[in-house]
Amino acid sequence: PDIFKQRVFPLLDKGEKVFLLIIDNFRYDQWRTILNDFSDLFTFDEELFYSILPSVTQYARNAICAGLMPLQIQKMYPNLWVDEDEDEGKNLNENDLIQTQMTRFRRKETYSYCKLNDSVAVDKILAQFNNLLHNDLNVLVINFIDILSHAKTEHQMVHELVGNEAALRSITQSWFRHTSIRYLFHEIARSGYKLLITTDHGSVQVWNPVRILGDRQTNTNLRYKIGKNLAYKQKEVYELRDPQRVQLPSPNLSSAYVLTTGDRFFAYPNNYNYYASFYRGSFQHGGVSMEEMIIPLITLQSKEK
Repeated sequence: PDIFKQRVFPLLDKGEKVFLLIIDNFRYDQWRTILNDFSDLFTFDEELFYSILPSVTQYARNAICAGLMPLQIQKMYPNLWVDEDEDEGKNLNENDLIQTQMTRFRRKETYSYCKLNDSVAVDKILAQFNNLLHNDLNVLVINFIDILSHAKTEHQMVHELVGNEAALRSITQSWFRHTSIRYLFHEIARSGYKLLITTDHGSVQVWNPVRILGDRQTNTNLRYKIGKNLAYKQKEVYELRDPQRVQLPSPNLSSAYVLTTGDRFFAYPNNYNYYASFYRGSFQHGGVSMEEMIIPLITLQSKEK
């Protein structure tokens, strides 16, 4: 939640203009894989920081955009927070959350926000790139990596392509080298803007299923569960029985968050063997691991400036 306050706003205070790229589900090793591909365009300063828990988009990216922890968002802007048990999309209010943060810190700079889900969206932003140069701050959310991770469990071909961490790094590099995203970096370099690259969370390859039992209201994420009546072995999980203490909202008074650690993932007793086999080896996020929680924050300066 401190990214804008500690890294974006100080640059704006110095008179810099800024692009903030939030690449969803972007691991540190994926960053290290692609950095040499544009070292001729930028000098860069690399930092590491922590994602919040649960290490998933609806909590972590909303926290970045709002500059607040999830419980604070729910209390201060209830119309912009969507609870787990609601059907509405959980990250549809990011632009509004950024606006609340700009207002709260009395920022007068002009800004834009855009979410890029595929190469077509990148092409569109490139076609109107000059319009972005009228803004002091441009926030771009890129969802390709997250879509790729989830596609691994939905499509057999992707499952074969992203079978391990080395393959994940390789396909990330191929994505950067052979899609329009590369040209976006070139345009930003030519613009002279400062470029910040970060993410909301990473992911971890899971191998060991953990049994858990919940009711129909329990969320579907494989790395964390939230609910009233969850049954599990305490030694196999990390419990947050008092969510408010760590600034997380509780849909019900008795709700608790239960997270997996290491390379574990949750599986229900019904059809346990099938689901354990189906998800074993997939990349998941939401729990507690270095791969999910220790994430990059890179400040890049164009060499053309």
